[in-house]
Amino acid sequence: MKLVSYLKEGHEQLGVLVHDKVYDMEVLHPDLPNTMNMFLTYWEDTLPIALAGELMLKEGTRSSNRGIPIKDLGLLSPVPFPASCRDGYAFRQHVAAARRNRKVEMIPEFDQYPVFYFTNHHGIQGPGDITCMPDHFNKLDFELEASIVICKQGRNIKAAEADEYIGGLMIMNDMSARTLQLEEMKLNLGPAKGKDFSTVLGPWLVTLDELKDFEVAPRENHTGKSWNLSMKCWVNDRQVSEGNLSDMNWTFAELIERASYGVDLYPGEVIGSGTVGTGCFLELNGTGKLNDSNYKEQWLQPDDVVEMEIAGLGRLRNTIIAEETDWSILEQKK
Repeated sequence: MKLVSYLKEGHEQLGVLVHDKVYDMEVLHPDLPNTMNMFLTYWEDTLPIALAGELMLKEGTRSSNRGIPIKDLGLLSPVPFPASCRDGYAFRQHVAAARRNRKVEMIPEFDQYPVFYFTNHHGIQGPGDITCMPDHFNKLDFELEASIVICKQGRNIKAAEADEYIGGLMIMNDMSARTLQLEEMKLNLGPAKGKDFSTVLGPWLVTLDELKDFEVAPRENHTGKSWNLSMKCWVNDRQVSEGNLSDMNWTFAELIERASYGVDLYPGEVIGSGTVGTGCFLELNGTGKLNDSNYKEQWLQPDDVVEMEIAGLGRLRNTIIAEETDWSILEQKK
């Protein structure tokens, strides 16, 4: 099932995507919640009802004349108001390349335990414009990732059971202002202003039943579901990145295990995979300069169009917009 959130009369509305048309949840069943947060809160009751209604639409046993073409809708993030947003560091290829490009050894702790950071869950958005301040354009970057959303409460969740807490998968673009990020991380407190302005999710949430045919075994000595899903990114119609979700070394189940240690996870919390190998300009620029001293760095510019595609999860499109201001915090250093 593909779950979509969109604007309807100024309010968020949850629907299901079937054959390029979106149907409000009431079309599937009158008792279904009409927002993603409510749907996730009552997931174990609502999902079977929604799946049954979706099947009737697909089979033609329920009238399909109430669907709206998805191209006519203003899509939001599938989870417009996540309870929190963590982002992991699960692709060894990306971590190793980034460290190699800085001429430092691969950190052994990567293979010992998964890590994540918290980003701004109020900065979540869906397809459309990404508005950036002047300092953001000082090495503005995309990051090609996937993400999950938690669909039931749990605490101290073991990796072997953690996939039961995944409501579905989405594309995630962890936008990054690299100069701000690298400046503040010198103080060893993690990324903040380099990340908090925008994290993009979309275009829809795909439930795990729809991804069964893509399941593959996780990496050796790891636990949890993995999926053979190609990942690509284009900037202004030029492909810049390519990887696969199955390249994750740490699984989402293992990230959930780590995140829930001594902590309650709740429906609506989002967890990102971290960047796939080749999945950002920071890595691509580093590799390029390592191989060619004359390599010209590339970063996102105003009016650039970023498109991300993960097989089975759709295509996410955003346009970079410059805010009309000259206000800079980089200039406020003492």
